[in-house]
Amino acid sequence: MPNQKILALDNLSLQEMDPDAELIPLMTPEDEEEMNNEALPDDIAILPLRNTVLFPGVVIPITAGRDKSIKLINDANAKGKIIGVVAQIDENVEEPTPNDVHHVGTVARIMRVLKMPDGNTTVILQGKKRFEVADFTQEEPYLRATIKEVSEERPETKDVEFKAIVESIKELAIQIIKESPNIPTEATFAIKNIESNPFLINFVSSNMNLSVEEKQELLSIPNLKDRALETLRYMNLELQKLEVRNDIQSKVRFDLDQQQREYFLQQQMKTIQEELGGVSYEAEIEEMRAKGKKKKWDDKTANHFEKELAKLQRTNPNSPDFGIQRNYIELFLELPWNEFTKDNFDLKRAQKILDRDHYGLEEVKQRIIEHLAVLKLRNDMKSPILCLYGPPGVGKTSIGKSIAEALGREYIRMSLGGLRDEAEIRGHRKTYIGAMPGRILQNIKKAKTSNPVFVLDEIDKLSSSHNGDPSSALLEVLDPEQNKEFHDNFLELGYDLSKVMFIATSNSLSTIQPALRDRMEIIEMTGYTIEEKIEIAKTHLLPKQLKEHGLTAKDLQIGKKQLEKIVVGYTRESGVRGLEKKIAQMVRHAAKSIAMEEPYNVKITDTDILEVLKSPRMERDKYENNDVAGVVTGLAWTSVGGDILFIESLISKGKGAMAMTGNLGTVMKESVTIALEYIRANAEDLGINPEVLNNYNIHIHVPEGATPKDGPSAGIAMLTSMVSSFTQKRVKKNIAMTGEITLRGKVLPVGGIKEKILAAKRANIKEIILCKENKRDIEEIKADYIEGLTFHYVDRMSEVLDIAITNQKVKNAKVLEVKK
Repeated sequence: MPNQKILALDNLSLQEMDPDAELIPLMTPEDEEEMNNEALPDDIAILPLRNTVLFPGVVIPITAGRDKSIKLINDANAKGKIIGVVAQIDENVEEPTPNDVHHVGTVARIMRVLKMPDGNTTVILQGKKRFEVADFTQEEPYLRATIKEVSEERPETKDVEFKAIVESIKELAIQIIKESPNIPTEATFAIKNIESNPFLINFVSSNMNLSVEEKQELLSIPNLKDRALETLRYMNLELQKLEVRNDIQSKVRFDLDQQQREYFLQQQMKTIQEELGGVSYEAEIEEMRAKGKKKKWDDKTANHFEKELAKLQRTNPNSPDFGIQRNYIELFLELPWNEFTKDNFDLKRAQKILDRDHYGLEEVKQRIIEHLAVLKLRNDMKSPILCLYGPPGVGKTSIGKSIAEALGREYIRMSLGGLRDEAEIRGHRKTYIGAMPGRILQNIKKAKTSNPVFVLDEIDKLSSSHNGDPSSALLEVLDPEQNKEFHDNFLELGYDLSKVMFIATSNSLSTIQPALRDRMEIIEMTGYTIEEKIEIAKTHLLPKQLKEHGLTAKDLQIGKKQLEKIVVGYTRESGVRGLEKKIAQMVRHAAKSIAMEEPYNVKITDTDILEVLKSPRMERDKYENNDVAGVVTGLAWTSVGGDILFIESLISKGKGAMAMTGNLGTVMKESVTIALEYIRANAEDLGINPEVLNNYNIHIHVPEGATPKDGPSAGIAMLTSMVSSFTQKRVKKNIAMTGEITLRGKVLPVGGIKEKILAAKRANIKEIILCKENKRDIEEIKADYIEGLTFHYVDRMSEVLDIAITNQKVKNAKVLEVKK
């Protein structure tokens, strides 16, 4: 009794197929009597069915796909709604003829025609009476035939045997429904509610799991009692098949229960493996327990470990959870709980190591020695988080390695550049496939100590995504008040990071989250001077490159003068990475000459440098001396160090307009505006005819327009340039300046002084004008680095002009005419 046919006769299912359909109740004796009294038409359209047989009183849905069938249904639905339904002899015949169909069928009424979403037509038919084809009268566009009614021989009302057969059919139908998992139990109510015996027999015959031929034989039996007996026989066969099928399924379930038996067999196999020299599962558990007893755990951690180990012991080794739990226990055992290396607080030795590895950086090294001194006095002090901030290549990362060596601690470096997944810091939860701890704990595990020097490299290059914000996850790591109980999602237990000495490195502070920056102590590492770079190249870079290329000091020698030429002419950076590349290029040239047995100079000359490195490319920042009015040399700070900046102004006849070019930012444009307004307000004091300002346009330009320029440090240079143009007096030779101005003419201090001073010295500048408040920055620079420079400290703009602008008119000075 297939499920779909039972449902097709269920009122609810018909309503689901078409919500607007009229509910069709099961047939009652009164309906049956009315149906028997209906007269059959003489000539009727014949609808062949491929795979089913329609019985009187039964309602079934039919999907029509053939063009002839669809036309027949449409025509009949429009006129009379009565058709004849017969079964095909061979269901594979696409265009059945009168010889391809059975001649006994059922007259049906079309109850509903539905257009389905897939384009097919579904028609709901209700069987009425059986008929026999007398003669086919038409084959196109569909079959038509004259028919005669097939009389049904019914038993007498008092026939006890027939009643017993009907009751048996009901009982067997209910039993089949209970035994079959595919038939809903609601079908039981349909069987019980059928009152008409002929309809019950037809209903059961229609819904049994029989072939078309078997159902056709049942339909063709004229005697109702004989048909009921045949139906009962088929039902007994179907019940026996169901019982056999259910018996097989119970045996399969029993086989699945054999997993417990297989578990014991696996235990025996492990014992055999142990006898053959392997390690058994139980032995591994005991080995883990023994390792746990040697750990320096507190009671809370020890209890947690025992709980997790017991969980591993209960888990089936074939379960996927077994591998995850085992990894968890192994991490637990490999982490260095309360295991620390002994610090070496010999500060003189630490100072020697820092001086050996890093030339210059005096302030940074002094701060580190102070930090180590405090650790020595208070061994229980929580380690503050240091952040080394500065341009690339100045030794931020390598200084962490020197600190680790000085303290005698393990060294860990973790690059954070481009990290965008929070799980990289905090780890994954154990419930995920492929779960693993975060990189913080992974590195601690590799270091095998809980107090290493941990360098968090490129902390300014963290990014966020849909996987979370790693910089927020680092807040707990880098907070001395919180990292005593650092929570990793995989570990699920607090781990003490308070003894770890974290050192972060950064090229920029602007991209670091403010809350994260607040937890760190910022130590600025500025760029190297030319003298420092020469010393670094001589002491560190050249020996390193010679070793990496398989050469010795006897194979290649570069003097200080030649190193200075490389530094000045071929590198333009705060650090020494570019310088190292150029030295490597010189060493490679020597290595090639040795390998090919070609002559070369062991002691490098200026000519050798030009031959290998080609023409210098970094000499454009030299001071350009000229006699043109309005040209001033300013000083600028960049992310890779200091630089000089040429500011030009030019006047032309006009109406006092001002133009600015050179890709200037908002701050520099405002500086130009302030400078011009100051000149307008103080024109007479500056020796400028006020009418000249109205009769001449001023154009301010900063060369290299492709490079964006902005910052509060060019105010006094802008003002000096404009005054020079309006007075046609040239600016003093070999002088540079940096500072911001106000509308009152006050000079304000600016930052980046060291880098700017070094840039000025590289450019052969002799005199520098600074704000008085920047004098303290000059005092912090070594006297050797600023030898040969003269500093002018000013407070007012008038002082700047007195120092910078001479009383000499430029050659071919413009005659500034005033309209009368």
